[in-house]
Amino acid sequence: MAAAKKKAAKAVAGKTVKVTWIRSANKRTADQQGTLVGLGLRKLHQTRELEDTPSVRGMIAKVQHLVQVEG
Repeated sequence: MAAAKKKAAKAVAGKTVKVTWIRSANKRTADQQGTLVGLGLRKLHQTRELEDTPSVRGMIAKVQHLVQVEG
């Protein structure tokens, strides 16, 4: 099983996704605010380039109404 995870990690290595925080997190739930911090977004209109993994995609899906995704 560990070999399968390593193989999957190698398959997505090098693929990235740009995430830009475009809407305020005021009056949002604490878990949505925490997700933005987990993505590395600290300020509005900040952009981060993150590795395209299922966990990052899940975090983006949780706050898709607050961020813009490229790539």
